[in-house]
Amino acid sequence: MKDLAKQILEALTQGKNEKLNYKQIAAKVGIFDKKGREQVKEQIERLIEAKLLLKAGRGKYRVNYKQLKGKDAGRNYIVGKIEMKRSGMAFVVPQNDKNDTTEESQSEDIFIADGNLGNALNNDIVKVVVFPARRGKRPEGQVVEVIQRSKKQMVGTISIKKGVAYFIPDNVYYRRDIIIPGRLLRKAKNGDKVVVVIVDWPAGTRSPLGEVTHVLGKPGDNDVEMMAILAENDFPLKFPDKVEQEAQDIQTEISEGEIRKRRDFRTATTFTIDPADAKDFDDALSFEQLDNGLYRVGIHIADVTHYVRPGSAIDAEAYDRATSVYLVDRTIPMLPEALSNNLCSLNPHVDKLCYSAVFDLDDNAKVHKEWFGHTVINSDRRFNYEEAQAIIETGQGDLADVILKLNDLAQVMRKKRFDNNAINFETEEVKFKLDEEGHPIGVYLKQQKEANWLIEEFMLLANKRVAEKIGRKRNGIQANTFVYRVHDKPLDEKLNTFKTFVKKLGFDLKTSSTKAFSSSLNDMLAKEKGQPDYDMLSKLSIRIMARACYSTENIGHYGLAFPYYTHFTSPIRRYPDMMVHRLLDRYLAGKESVDQDQYEEFCKHCSQMEQQATQAERDSIKYKQAEYLVDKVGQVFEATVSGISKWGIYAELTESKCEGMIPMRSFDDDFYYIDEENYTLVGLHHGHSLRFGDTLKVRVVAVDLIKKQMDFERVLE
Repeated sequence: MKDLAKQILEALTQGKNEKLNYKQIAAKVGIFDKKGREQVKEQIERLIEAKLLLKAGRGKYRVNYKQLKGKDAGRNYIVGKIEMKRSGMAFVVPQNDKNDTTEESQSEDIFIADGNLGNALNNDIVKVVVFPARRGKRPEGQVVEVIQRSKKQMVGTISIKKGVAYFIPDNVYYRRDIIIPGRLLRKAKNGDKVVVVIVDWPAGTRSPLGEVTHVLGKPGDNDVEMMAILAENDFPLKFPDKVEQEAQDIQTEISEGEIRKRRDFRTATTFTIDPADAKDFDDALSFEQLDNGLYRVGIHIADVTHYVRPGSAIDAEAYDRATSVYLVDRTIPMLPEALSNNLCSLNPHVDKLCYSAVFDLDDNAKVHKEWFGHTVINSDRRFNYEEAQAIIETGQGDLADVILKLNDLAQVMRKKRFDNNAINFETEEVKFKLDEEGHPIGVYLKQQKEANWLIEEFMLLANKRVAEKIGRKRNGIQANTFVYRVHDKPLDEKLNTFKTFVKKLGFDLKTSSTKAFSSSLNDMLAKEKGQPDYDMLSKLSIRIMARACYSTENIGHYGLAFPYYTHFTSPIRRYPDMMVHRLLDRYLAGKESVDQDQYEEFCKHCSQMEQQATQAERDSIKYKQAEYLVDKVGQVFEATVSGISKWGIYAELTESKCEGMIPMRSFDDDFYYIDEENYTLVGLHHGHSLRFGDTLKVRVVAVDLIKKQMDFERVLE
């Protein structure tokens, strides 16, 4: 078995410092049969005993380079993400599985000098050789391989000097000019904003070669900047022709044979509630009063996977995008409009195919019976949230009795959820009033009310019960592989800092258990509602929370206090919901479980794209905020301290919610330091301080539209 051990080690050291399970390792060495895999498994155990392999999380392994003999003896390699700093310095943050508690997993960040960067760019995943440690010095290393580029494309401007075209990235962390050969300029002119991909990086050269894929136009134009935000976050600017054609070719007529396969809800009172400017409607509610005193509520979700089949061009494109993107002035759909706005959208007075979760509820919102399956509906009415809210407040209007009863049930479910220690975050959404050309002429806050909560509670019910249906163990049998929406508890370090801080404000935040923490946090926020410190405490509470994501490993949803949770209700705009629909279909039909490792990779991709979509949304808001303030330079506004960093103080204008920075260099009346435990900037000698949430007056001193950056200065009274 000596040769097999060598093959395993070679497989794990070729190009990547990979972490693989035994099946993946077996495939790497060309073994696919059951007996061979068992031999691989045995050999892995021997290599672990010899300390040549390390356990790296659940069922995965990686090479221990410190023990490995041969040409790399004594050399320590790590794989991680390279992070460029504004100062010009660069570090590699080692990649570790969160369950990896081996000694090597506790590596420090590795400093990379400019001459040792090779052709690495910001946020690339790289392999680094770590130099022998020097006493008192930070660990240093050299990039030996770029394993994965962080970006498919970059956005910036073309600069043509002496006949040579350069691409200058907008992103300040990409400090390499890219040379664009004339044949690859695609008619871009000097000063044009463009999208570029790297096509070659000759060995030993500082600048790569690039190709223009899209000429966006002149910087500062609204459409140009919105498209640039999409491209910068690696979203495509249009659907491929093949995808559009495939969407147009889908059969739109619903056959009688298809209807006979489904449960028919066309006679049930059915409606949608969505934002006034929504173009796609992927969920509807139906309501029936039963003879036994119960209420039958149907949560009907567009049956996207009936039309979008695995292996199709539409499905591949939807997976790549993974989500719709919501910018300030437009929506970039995950699916072509022929599907998202028409065929799959639950428009009123039209037969529509759905995948539904149907519940029989009593007045206490207790579920007496549930059913999941394919349906056909015909919505009676489309409401926007304002119309539904008016009905709830006045008791008058179309379908008033139905909406009022559903609101009663939703309020019961909402109270139960918070009684069960869900965390009650009341968030405000910044919205812009735009003129005909898309320029912001006003800013307002959109608040959640009962109509929003009505829809939210029934969507939560469907998501929770679908996850329970598949995820709950029965008779001790392990659940099938499924896609969950998970939310981890806060990190102890963040939680303890927050607990210490609020204690000084008179609040005893309990952290002994999830239940105690959620209850005491909700009590604190409820007591401070309407008080000066509420916004500060609410924002800090959100910031200490972990980020929700998709995973096949169910750890529950901390914020919602649900042991099982998934995303079932928005397949028009989220690919994970499409996966959930297909998996639910599969398991209801009694078919075997899918491969967990494969679906975990799908989950990681969807989580990553969700983060990029969120960043694109934030970028568009920042651009509109900068645009709103561009003609207000010199004006003074009331503001609140919304962040503290070594670069300066972030301040949010009270009226418009525009956020800018007061640079640290402007605090020249004292030596200031950051008191992280108290979220405060403190003057060493005179005792002046600014705490997160403090109010102050600021003057707008500069606005950079391209960088989406607003600079303020303090106005001392």
